[in-house]
Amino acid sequence: MQSGELARLTGVSTDTLRHYERLGLLPTPPRTDGGYRDYPPHSQERVRLIRRALSVGFSLPELTTILKMRDGGEVPCRRVQAMAESKLEQVKQQIENLIEMRNQLETMLEHWNVKLARTRQGQPARLLEDLPPEVRGNGPRSPFSNKRKEGRL
Repeated sequence: MQSGELARLTGVSTDTLRHYERLGLLPTPPRTDGGYRDYPPHSQERVRLIRRALSVGFSLPELTTILKMRDGGEVPCRRVQAMAESKLEQVKQQIENLIEMRNQLETMLEHWNVKLARTRQGQPARLLEDLPPEVRGNGPRSPFSNKRKEGRL
């Protein structure tokens, strides 16, 4: 089947298929006489496997390693299990961090509500300059920030 059909059947773009090929996730298919990629039928299941693995947190480099091992006759099952366990621990830590961040935000907003109630209309309340001590850089960092510099918001 050609790239467009495989892309349509699997819900990815033809660019994604080519990217998977470059990474070695998807074997390079033979070409037709006209120069089009001619994917074998099992390519559809391979793309679906990649998409499912990505959806549960496996990265493209991890999948490249795993699938190259499988394609080479190795059995990476224990490695895959260990990777999944590690991902679960990371997710649990992120959840804990998010809960703590939520609690800090709730505390901060309670403080700000009091301060705003005491601030005259049209006057600055300087909310960011008056963060409560519980949220002054000694709590967890946002899981969405990439090593942001301390003291900046």
